[in-house]
Amino acid sequence: MTITSDAPSSAGLIDRPASVLTPQPGLPQPPVGLSIKDERLLRKRELAASLRLFGKFGFGEGVAGHMTVRDPEVHDEFWVNPFIKSFKSIRVSDLLRVDHSGRVLEGEGTVNLAGFYIHSELHKARPDVVAAAHTHSIHGRTLSSLGMGIRPINQDAAAFYEDHAIYDFYGGPAGYRDEGERISTALGQSKAAVLQNHGLLTTGQSAGEAAWWFIAMERCAQVQLAAMAAGTPIEMDHETATFTHRENGSSYAAWLSIRPLFDDILREQPDLLD
Repeated sequence: MTITSDAPSSAGLIDRPASVLTPQPGLPQPPVGLSIKDERLLRKRELAASLRLFGKFGFGEGVAGHMTVRDPEVHDEFWVNPFIKSFKSIRVSDLLRVDHSGRVLEGEGTVNLAGFYIHSELHKARPDVVAAAHTHSIHGRTLSSLGMGIRPINQDAAAFYEDHAIYDFYGGPAGYRDEGERISTALGQSKAAVLQNHGLLTTGQSAGEAAWWFIAMERCAQVQLAAMAAGTPIEMDHETATFTHRENGSSYAAWLSIRPLFDDILREQPDLLD
């Protein structure tokens, strides 16, 4: 038996009031007015917590994967996880402060050269980006092998609607500046990208936001691949996808969505703050 509905068309959706995923009284808000010292500590803590989440979710692949957050005082320097250290064991004290030449200014360890060129060129091209994440997650790599983006086949996927790019070239491991430049150019003003034959890349106004978009994008890739294997996924129309993106795809929506995951990882692994 087929059940039909008299559901309204998508006409007028754009004019509907905003949902709880927009800042409202009573909801937590990102901190503002912090001193440079406190803002730096917050960014480093969120970076370490994000990397621990990546480790928990199995996003590590040997020595591959990196995440950066811009320093709040010296904007052409950023904090990054050290090369050859598991996401699962990253602490705040392990993070390295580097400049755009790849020189380690603070901390002990070496920099992943591929990560340096991707992130340094991205941060240079996009002064608005505070944090960026790239790892070799399983479903992201699978989607990238198809040269395919995230389609608006469900509510969560619509957060990326017309807000992610496809870098449709692969120049080998990004251990040279040209590949980093090409990736940052392909990203444009989007918050995320599928790097063909490589994986996923996400950005944000905080480490937590970049981490949330990566986690969400990886899961969207997993669902999309499963749906494609089962049949032909039904995509939203443009207006509905646009409305849903406005609701679920904002910087604040990501900041809010990562809060429960941060709470969980801090309870489970409080040593990450060391």
